[in-house]
Formats: sequence, C-alpha cells, structure tokens
Amino acid sequence: MIADAILVVHFVIVAFNVGGLLVVWIGAPLGWQWIRNPWFRYVHLAAMAFVAAEAVLGIACPLTVWEDALRGGGGPESFVGRLVRWLMFYQAPEWVFTTAYVAWALATLATLRFVPPRRRAG
Repeated sequence: MIADAILVVHFVIVAFNVGGLLVVWIGAPLGWQWIRNPWFRYVHLAAMAFVAAEAVLGIACPLTVWEDALRGGGGPESFVGRLVRWLMFYQAPEWVFTTAYVAWALATLATLRFVPPRRRAG
C-alpha cells in the first residue's frame, strides 16, 4: 500500500534525524572519519532545521499529511504500517515535540562546531 510506503520513508527520515547526531557523538571519540563528511553533516542539519521550523511554525509534516490523505481517514494498515506508526508517533502536548525538535536541531548545529566536518583539501 502506498500509504505504508510513505510511512516507512518517513521512518527512515526520522531514523536519520535522530541517529545522525548519535553516530557523530559516538563516532567522534572512536575516530570514525566518515562522520566528518560535509554532505552527511549539512544534509543532516538541513533535515533537522526543517523539522524544527515545521514545529515552531505549527506546520504538519507533509509526509504525515500525505499518508493520512491516502488512508482516507483511517483506512486499513498493514503489520509493517502499524509497527512503524507505533515506533514513531507518541501522545504528548505539541510543545513537548517542538521543544525536542528545536533542542535536537540546536545540538546538531553545536556539534558542527565541536566535531567539525572535514574541509576540502585545497
């Protein structure tokens, strides 16, 4: 089902946003050079800034809106869809999510300073 595929893509993006910062924090002291890849770091920052901006502006995630529209207001969901939804969506006041997204984006930005991406040789 297309709605489940969108939900899985959404999950991959969430995993990238959360896991990206965690692997930088883990990889820096372990000497993992790939975590200093500028493409990885700046794409990660852009993704987190997008999520934080959506939350601050009160805009629903386009992937969530698209998935909900395809389901037609609660259509059947596959096992994978139910599992991924359970992993991703929690009940809490909006301010909790907004605070978490902004804090994670700021931590991502600060990490660029403390664990900078490698510069191009030139």
